[in-house]
Amino acid sequence: MTTTLRQPPVAAKSPAAPVRHRPAARRRSTPLTIAMLVALAYFLLPLCWLLVASTKSTQDLFNSFGLWFSHTPQLLTNIEATFTQDDGVFVHWLLNTVLYAVVSALGAALLAAAAGYGFAKFRFRGDRFAFNLVLGAIMVPATALAIPTYLLFAKAGPVNTPWAIILPSLVNPFGLYLMRVYAADAVPDSLLEAARIDGAGEARIFFRIALRLLAPGLVTVLLFTLVATWNNYFLPLIMLNDPNLYPVTVGLSSWAAQAQNGGAGASSDMLPLVVTGSLISIVPLAIAFLVLQRYWQSGLATGSVKQ
Repeated sequence: MTTTLRQPPVAAKSPAAPVRHRPAARRRSTPLTIAMLVALAYFLLPLCWLLVASTKSTQDLFNSFGLWFSHTPQLLTNIEATFTQDDGVFVHWLLNTVLYAVVSALGAALLAAAAGYGFAKFRFRGDRFAFNLVLGAIMVPATALAIPTYLLFAKAGPVNTPWAIILPSLVNPFGLYLMRVYAADAVPDSLLEAARIDGAGEARIFFRIALRLLAPGLVTVLLFTLVATWNNYFLPLIMLNDPNLYPVTVGLSSWAAQAQNGGAGASSDMLPLVVTGSLISIVPLAIAFLVLQRYWQSGLATGSVKQ
């Protein structure tokens, strides 16, 4: 006889609310998002203030909220006054800045590309020692070299000329280091050997082949040098005596000193001109980054990928 054992019925569990777990990746990304937003606010708030302050008069700059427009915006009036003040000297300052920055950026980028390519693709006695000197030069701040450079140029003669700003800006140790690292991966040795077998000289190989492969890194160095020269203040301050040779940084500083000290020809309306001139001076840099950003981004990314 077969005995069938019956198990007691299991009581049905009441359906509980499903527990939702936040993904670990999302929890980790929250602090990064907050940090990124804080950094974004840190960089954008001064620009927002500059844009808002450029629409105000002197009285509104001190009596109204700093991050909001006044009741009577006068941006166009401030722009017109900036370009006509002192017989349009701001235009001369802006053109001088464009000249110094563009010539210095092009020259520094070409020299950095040539030197970086040489360090990456050629072996010679003392190459490591020379490259270590370049790395050491990166640690020296540019302001520490301004006074020695002035003393050298005072003996040579180019003080108070555009060359006093352009020549020191051509030397870019960080750009050389960046191009050396970039050229090591971007220019294949097999391509150089094939060009040499075909009878091409080293100068022709560099200008016709290597320079095209180095274009993204070249643009990166160009942008860095352009920004550094455009924002340079201390070197033009000690090198130049003629106001017609001033860049925008030194020129606006002289206007600010006039407005603050109440010197001859100064008026209370100089402060809006200083603020508006500062806003105008960053527009060319913004345009340069927008035009060249795709080359700049690829230049930064390509060197980090090993072929």
